[in-house]
Amino acid sequence: MRHDKPEPSHHPHLPHIGGDHPILHQPPAEALATPGMPAISERLYNQDLAPTRRAGRRWGAYNIFTLWANDVHSLGNYVFAVGLFALGLGAWQIMLSFLLGAVLLFLLLSLSGFMGEKLGVPFPVLSRVAFGIHGAQIAAIARGGVAIVWFGIQTYLASVVLRVLLIAVAPGLASWDRNSFLGLSTLGWIAFVVLWVLQVIVVSYGMEMIRKYEAFAGPVILLTMLALAVWLVVESGGSIAFSTADSLSGGEMWWNIVVGGALWIAIYGTFVLNFCDFTRNATSRTAIIRGNFFGIPLNMLFFGAIVVTLAGAQYRINGEVIESPADIVRTIPNTLLLVLACLALLVLTVAVNLMANFVAPIYMLTNLLPRVLDFRRAGLVSAVIGLVILPWNLYNSPAVIVYFLGGLGAILGPLFGVIMADYWILRRTKVNVPDLFTEDPGGDYHYRGGFNMLAVAALVPAAVIAILFAVLPVFSEVSGVSWFIGAALGALFYLPLGSRRTTGLRDVSGEPIAVASVH
Repeated sequence: MRHDKPEPSHHPHLPHIGGDHPILHQPPAEALATPGMPAISERLYNQDLAPTRRAGRRWGAYNIFTLWANDVHSLGNYVFAVGLFALGLGAWQIMLSFLLGAVLLFLLLSLSGFMGEKLGVPFPVLSRVAFGIHGAQIAAIARGGVAIVWFGIQTYLASVVLRVLLIAVAPGLASWDRNSFLGLSTLGWIAFVVLWVLQVIVVSYGMEMIRKYEAFAGPVILLTMLALAVWLVVESGGSIAFSTADSLSGGEMWWNIVVGGALWIAIYGTFVLNFCDFTRNATSRTAIIRGNFFGIPLNMLFFGAIVVTLAGAQYRINGEVIESPADIVRTIPNTLLLVLACLALLVLTVAVNLMANFVAPIYMLTNLLPRVLDFRRAGLVSAVIGLVILPWNLYNSPAVIVYFLGGLGAILGPLFGVIMADYWILRRTKVNVPDLFTEDPGGDYHYRGGFNMLAVAALVPAAVIAILFAVLPVFSEVSGVSWFIGAALGALFYLPLGSRRTTGLRDVSGEPIAVASVH
């Protein structure tokens, strides 16, 4: 559980976080200097941004596995995966596409996760290595901005499932679902606000409560999806269709298999960036590898089998291709089973939202205002923004989804390319963690005024190209691999520029300024 008054650091010169003052009080930066160590800046450091101590970390392989057990089975992923079936890919082509995406994701997420495990810092702080102590705001805002909008949208999609549940239990509530205020019915508002409050409560207890919720939700959704698949097979008479009447073949089939695998990376393009938000609490690299292995390749193949079963059985029943499991849930004739299935989908959607769309903006906001915002307050601010943007109206606007979210999301590929090239290739994992929290001009990540303009110079052209590939109709054939294009260009543009700063690199542990990982 998160403590209102975190235990003070053992380091005598660290800023005191918390105390009796309502603001996150810290003494002047000049009072924090120690011999051989630059002053820790109150504008860069607080309890939530500080590196986590190795002792006491609690995220083991099971916790990392349950992240993926929830996220892979999100309703949005089912819509995407069933779309491959509707497109004309058969059972084995879909499974091959998933396996290709899973292998690539496993490698990328392991590389990203190792960074968090070693440094113990969240994504906005990790970004300071490549972009500078202030330039890191560019990366943090790009990641957090996309997540806030999707937090609102996913909460709205979950509220649709809750409305189905409420009407099934109390049919008289259907009349509350026929009016409209700001684009949402009375019942819609009730369902949205209930789920909004639930998520705020969970987040208010910090990362430890999120860990516990994900651990609970993982088995629930796996068993539910398996039960749903078995029920639909029984309904279809024990026979499923392994492809549609319009099956693809030849080069078109193979291209769509590759694009399907690449789109998995695009879907998780946000998460491969800020996976360190979770692995900063990981017990070891081994835990990350095991959790990722069971959660990505194996779990995605299980997911693929469920998708093929659901889509194939429904197609055998009436010749129609479902859009998501929610469509099947609505057809369950037994009210009790329908309610249980809806509850499971709600548990799932909340779990996905917490990990994918709530944590990133919290750290973004905390990084912007570390003297004012902690994890709990930043969570509330993020949630309020996700409400006032009226996300259901955004979701119903194709222009917003394609041009704003699609374009902004395309930036994340180049960001990943720059950060990975900087950390793994140029620095060879050498990072001076204490210097990530100092504004001393002699600090390793001060660069010029806190900005590494070489990283920005590599990011901008790569991002422009990635956005063009993602949103312009003329590039529709390759838009599915735009994330890869952007990541590769970001790395290629940065390597010759960043190589100028590879002399005198220091690898300094953050343990002297670290805090407990449960806070």
